Amino acid sequence: MKRFFAIILFIMFSFNSTAVEQEISPYKVIANTGEQLFTRIADDQQLLKTSPQLMRDIVEQELMPAIDYKYAAFKILGKHLKTMNRTQKQNFIVSMRSYLVKTYATALKQYKNQQVTFEPERPINGARIVSVDAIISAANAPNITITFQMRQNRKSKQWKAYDMIVEGISLLTSKRAEIDSRIAKNGIEQVTLELAAVGD
Repeated sequence: MKRFFAIILFIMFSFNSTAVEQEISPYKVIANTGEQLFTRIADDQQLLKTSPQLMRDIVEQELMPAIDYKYAAFKILGKHLKTMNRTQKQNFIVSMRSYLVKTYATALKQYKNQQVTFEPERPINGARIVSVDAIISAANAPNITITFQMRQNRKSKQWKAYDMIVEGISLLTSKRAEIDSRIAKNGIEQVTLELAAVGD
């Protein structure tokens, strides 16, 4: 339950790429846009009760532009990338994106105004991969520290989230182990179809 709650918070603290400027650090991007996302979810509570599909729309509009789902998909595929053709890779990326939208939308419905403290600004010193911590606090529950793995695109200079680590466990690494096992058993084509179908 604690780990699932952490997954929920990962969604909430991702950022909107429309607000990204080249000079904004990953620390400021997470803090600023996380607050914007909280506000929108709070403002749309009544609509969300009668229109569950709205949460997927919010994810599409506010979250997905900021998720490096292609990079995450390739990291998850790992060694299988070498044996896949271009069409298989593209289909997997599309299915992974669909899977994330539906998974994030479901998790976001659990948001209950938890308190969040973001890691203060630190020097990046030219790094393109940066870890950013956030501490999640709720009444009558232990604090949860989540580490966001942020990656800066070489061309656009935008920072996007591709992984998170909670309780020492990388969600990307965990998903990679799961996908690796399923590909070995069922093949890439079947796993791609399964990802696309999750949550439908």
